[in-house]
Amino acid sequence: MRSADESKTKRARNLRSELTNAEGTLWYRLRARRLNGYKFVRQEPIGPYTVDFVCRECRLIIEVDGGQHADSPQDAVRDKWLTDSNYRILRFWNNDVASNLAGVLETIVTALAEAPPHPDRI
Repeated sequence: MRSADESKTKRARNLRSELTNAEGTLWYRLRARRLNGYKFVRQEPIGPYTVDFVCRECRLIIEVDGGQHADSPQDAVRDKWLTDSNYRILRFWNNDVASNLAGVLETIVTALAEAPPHPDRI
């Protein structure tokens, strides 16, 4: 089992070094607790999947997608697994991040404010 975990970690490291322009733009605003003090991590393995960004404390996942994700059955399966694991998911298109970053950030801030407490803290 250890080799599977190492494989996921290696994949996440590779993805961190290959952010898309939209992911890089959003990461600049999320990193170092710049968004209302919430901590996000990027390209984080969660179960069998790697998510773009996650605030672990609020169990909020943010995905930034290109056109290849339109109506993707794989994304639906992935989202179901993640929501069944108590995560909420926000998806934004690359062009939303590029053309309406303020609106994207406002949506994220609203979702963070509505976040339920982490299950480990109940």
